[in-house]
Amino acid sequence: MKKDLLSIGDLNLAQINSIFKLCKQLKKNKKKFAKSLAGKTLALVFQKPSNRTRVSFEVGMYQLGGNSLYLSPQEINLGVRETIGDVARTISRYVDGIVLRTFEHKNCLDMAEAATVPVINGLTDFSHPCQALADLFTIKEKLKELKKVTLAYVGDGNNVCNSLLFAAAKTGMNISVATPKGYAPADGVVKLSQAAAKETGSRIVITEDPVSAVKNAQVIYTDVWASMGQEEEVNKRKVIFKDFQINAKLLANAAKNILVMHCLPAHRGEEITDEVMESRNSIVFDQAENRMHVQKAILIKLLGSH
Repeated sequence: MKKDLLSIGDLNLAQINSIFKLCKQLKKNKKKFAKSLAGKTLALVFQKPSNRTRVSFEVGMYQLGGNSLYLSPQEINLGVRETIGDVARTISRYVDGIVLRTFEHKNCLDMAEAATVPVINGLTDFSHPCQALADLFTIKEKLKELKKVTLAYVGDGNNVCNSLLFAAAKTGMNISVATPKGYAPADGVVKLSQAAAKETGSRIVITEDPVSAVKNAQVIYTDVWASMGQEEEVNKRKVIFKDFQINAKLLANAAKNILVMHCLPAHRGEEITDEVMESRNSIVFDQAENRMHVQKAILIKLLGSH
């Protein structure tokens, strides 16, 4: 039976740890896995622009001995030129796996239901599982554990925030989310995360105060204030989110050695300052690099013999 990765909710703690263990091996010895996916082809079906997701999957697939095929929004025009089901069933006859980067999460669910090969969520408006897994792997790499770590997420309660909530709850990491009023993560996401947290001992805090969120944190994380598809809200959000910027003033309330993360692309001068992005606290580009290593582990798990 084929497996998909559509949300962190698809994974249990053992599976997450297994991905991290393989990821560590992949980083240490690239040559050992150079033929892991020889003869395999990955289709990248993208409705949204991409830098890290496309490059990391393409290069990762190449390093594993496989091939990737990029299908742009114009080529597929998903759900318009053809139904999602027809696209999924057709592509499944040609390739060994599909990465879908789309707007509505339902598109990902529909693709997975119709496809006969594994489907990986490369980003939806609800979830960004590959990003969150890379984030937690990076934190574990830097701090050696997740259990006693507190991550402060400051900004919009968006898809990345959702995935971090799920990931923290599943691994026992504490998370404190600070958003402006009306921009908190959805109640359903918080409730599901809290339910998972009861099993692992993770502490979840939702607040509107960024200062209190960062006070006992070892890691601080932010994302753009307006995601793709919200461009018309940019100016309005700049006003609403102005006190949620990751800057020297906010970091003065945190530990001196706090790690700073951003999933990129960053709008410097908005959600994060140049000073912080370029500071010794920033691990933003280590985090970006780890997207490829974690995704290679995911590809081996779903497309290989593991």
